[in-house]
Amino acid sequence: MDSYASKPVRTGRVEPDSPFQSMTRPVYLDNNATTPVDPRVVEAMLPYLRDEFGNASSASHAYGWAADEAVELARERIAQLIHCAPNALVFTSGATEGINFAIKGIAAARHTSGKHIAITATEHRAVLDTCRRMRKDGFEVSTIPVENDGLVRPETVAAALRDDTILVAVIWANNETGVLQSIAEISGMVRDRGIALLSDATQAIGKIPVRADLADLVVGSAHKMYGPKGTGILYINPDMKGPKPMPLIEGGGQEHGLRGGTLNTPGIAGMGMAAEIAMSEMSRDADRLQRLRDELERVILSGCKDAAVNGNREHRLPQTTNIRFPGAPAADLLSELRDVALSAGSACSSGSGKPSHVLKAMGLSDTQAASSIRIGLGRFTTEQDVNFAAERIVQAVRDVRERQSVLQR
Repeated sequence: MDSYASKPVRTGRVEPDSPFQSMTRPVYLDNNATTPVDPRVVEAMLPYLRDEFGNASSASHAYGWAADEAVELARERIAQLIHCAPNALVFTSGATEGINFAIKGIAAARHTSGKHIAITATEHRAVLDTCRRMRKDGFEVSTIPVENDGLVRPETVAAALRDDTILVAVIWANNETGVLQSIAEISGMVRDRGIALLSDATQAIGKIPVRADLADLVVGSAHKMYGPKGTGILYINPDMKGPKPMPLIEGGGQEHGLRGGTLNTPGIAGMGMAAEIAMSEMSRDADRLQRLRDELERVILSGCKDAAVNGNREHRLPQTTNIRFPGAPAADLLSELRDVALSAGSACSSGSGKPSHVLKAMGLSDTQAASSIRIGLGRFTTEQDVNFAAERIVQAVRDVRERQSVLQR
């Protein structure tokens, strides 16, 4: 399949023949927040937004059958991508719903066995906020510390387990640093004790190989893998020891009674196509993006004194980097970089004004965390985009540092 590298969608810039010639858009390097929808995914969705508008639960006529077939095809494609049985997947509105389903569902199913939950310190806010709610409901939540490079040691996870532990959450790939946890090493020590292992694989699925059956519960979102927003999956391991999660949303009996509500057929079809594309292009994408990411880092680190990459540089996603710039607050940098779309961390925490809890958990000070930016390359990122962004970031850091120096005199 031919590369889309020459397509205008990759840069986000307006082509000369565009009716909006006076408008320009920044180079997009915030793919960890969301990815653009692949044009092939859009094409796969269109029939279910027009002619094939049936309800997948309508089993008495052709409109419903067509929708149901689309849902089941998507389920099979996603199952192939993450190496699991199709009937182990439950469609959701996204990873946040899946996380709520997993945590609250396990708590409801197992509260008589224990009320202790353990989570790593660098989990996504969806996990942290859900567990905050669980504390209000009488559960005890322990935080598993990570090393300064963002990795959690398997023995640290083991030390956090108790007789009353019912759930452990270990993020597969961190959304801010891209750091990859050793789910394979952690899996046995948790699951062999009958404790449910939840892994948020939202940033990993479609970018690197993921074996869902290493965990008991795995969540993902279509919009992180060039699919549409509003669609995701929760994998529930059929071999999970102990009770499975109770439903979070009831009504209608959809998804084998695990998640009520009319299925989002266009979104599900889009996620299925996104998975199909990932299966054939993931390895090539990863190799290309890692080369671009490494070159981006090389230019930035050589051009910005004292700049450093946050997180383990070996065990991380191929397209992600998180860099801190001493003396250059991220807020000032982002204001300076109007022609490059970046972020200071998770999109869900954007605008909070608080230092990243992920970077703080890795031992960074408030000042260091507040001087860090996340860069996420994607399928539609070109070499030209990376070269432009690297030069602009280096110049922005110099300009901000110079202004900071003047203010401090």
